[in-house]
Amino acid sequence: MGAVTTKRPVRRGASPSGSAAAPHQPTWRAKLRRDWPLLVMNLPMLLVVLAFWWIPALGNVIAFQDYNPYTGGITGSPIIGFTNFALLLQDPQFLRAVANTLSITAFQLVFYFPIPIMLALLLNSIVSARLRAFVQGVVYMPFFFSWVLVVAIFQQMFGGAGLLAQILRENGRDAVDWMTNSDTFILLITSQTIWKDAGWGAIIFLAALSTIDPNLYEAAAVDGARRWRRMWHITLPGLRPVIVLLLILRLGDALNVGFEQFMLQRSAVGSEASEVFDTFVYWSGLRTGDLGYGAAAGLFKGLVGLLLIVAANRVAHALGERGVYSRS
Repeated sequence: MGAVTTKRPVRRGASPSGSAAAPHQPTWRAKLRRDWPLLVMNLPMLLVVLAFWWIPALGNVIAFQDYNPYTGGITGSPIIGFTNFALLLQDPQFLRAVANTLSITAFQLVFYFPIPIMLALLLNSIVSARLRAFVQGVVYMPFFFSWVLVVAIFQQMFGGAGLLAQILRENGRDAVDWMTNSDTFILLITSQTIWKDAGWGAIIFLAALSTIDPNLYEAAAVDGARRWRRMWHITLPGLRPVIVLLLILRLGDALNVGFEQFMLQRSAVGSEASEVFDTFVYWSGLRTGDLGYGAAAGLFKGLVGLLLIVAANRVAHALGERGVYSRS
């Protein structure tokens, strides 16, 4: 009696031999035919980035030259290697700028970065749509003010002849000019940044809050979870990927603490408190004409920012988040 043979059913996505069929990968020609409208749409922005970012970045070569724009230019100036960088590390003013920049960055990460998150949670909790729209308009408005206007408003409020000083004098107390006090300058610039940018920064977190499933809140409320419990176990975990991503980007942009804001208040508090990377590059490079030295400072700043992004992205991967780029 012959043996009965049975055929095993072939699973979908698997070859008859049992091995999984490899997914079909479209060729680059097929991708080009499929995505050419998107490429054309992005072409103007790519040209802008190429013209104003990548091509000018080639000029960083002057950081390694004894650059003179009048006699030699980029092609004729002698190469001096890392001499400009060695001089930077011996410059007390540059070291002061590094210390001020890092201290301001650390301070603002602690006292400014959580403010947009808390503001978004507060706005999201407002039930009335009209009241929410009004509050959003009020807190967004300062973002569109120039730093000149922001500093002028703070001068009228906290300057030696400002509103706060007048109130203190009328009550028999000594007035304090917060705008010229170098000891509290870090508090001043952080409060200015919060007032100007916190409302705009909350937009991203509001968008992230809108993606959280409302059924999760309803189920938690049915189980007896109060508002704080729902925020801790539903809202904050839903915001976690966005928080980690923005924190990485903030660290990468940490050394850009603001040029206009510091230049406008430099004469009032002095360079000891207000000297940062951007102002150092301006004064040491553009104002003195030593463009190679200033370019070295700017390149040093970019390299430190790159290292901060890589380190923060590794921490994000360790926490189970995707970060800015994947491991592969």
